[in-house]
Amino acid sequence: MKISEIKTLSIEELNKRLKELNSELFNLRFSHATRNLANPMQIHNVKKEIARVKTVIREKEIAGGNDGK
Repeated sequence: MKISEIKTLSIEELNKRLKELNSELFNLRFSHATRNLANPMQIHNVKKEIARVKTVIREKEIAGGNDGK
């Protein structure tokens, strides 16, 4: 998912996507540990997307005046 697509999502949708990505990362790590992962770069790509989603969530919190506290 591109950053422009991520920025169009609401915070609730971003949090849902973040949960999905964390679950996917867990499954990829598990597959890698059991030597069933065909492409280890998938782990790297999922981590990058998690970082993108977290960045956009934080940007939206700052823009909305909500610092998360």
